[in-house]
Amino acid sequence: MSLDMNLLWLIIGCALVTWLPRIIPFIFVRNVQLPEFILRWLKYIPVCVLSAIIIGNLLQTSNNRVSVNWAILITLVPTIAVAIRTKSLSLTVIVGVACMALTRLFLS
Repeated sequence: MSLDMNLLWLIIGCALVTWLPRIIPFIFVRNVQLPEFILRWLKYIPVCVLSAIIIGNLLQTSNNRVSVNWAILITLVPTIAVAIRTKSLSLTVIVGVACMALTRLFLS
């Protein structure tokens, strides 16, 4: 198998474009003491982003009607229960992936 140099440079360029926007903010902020109100505000960002992703997948729109994606809802209930009970991100992800796989297996 041979690799064309143009393809190699394309892969390297894509990696940099993906990596740099994620790393640059940490480089600038690591030695800066942020004010307390900004730190309190930043604590809510992961919850907001996760909620937007979940709700965006849970509710579907077509022909100006909103409907529920039942596969997502069936997966969401046990996953949230495990997250609340165990507070373990790893276990929550494993349960979520397993529930989604089983839901897709039996509902599709």
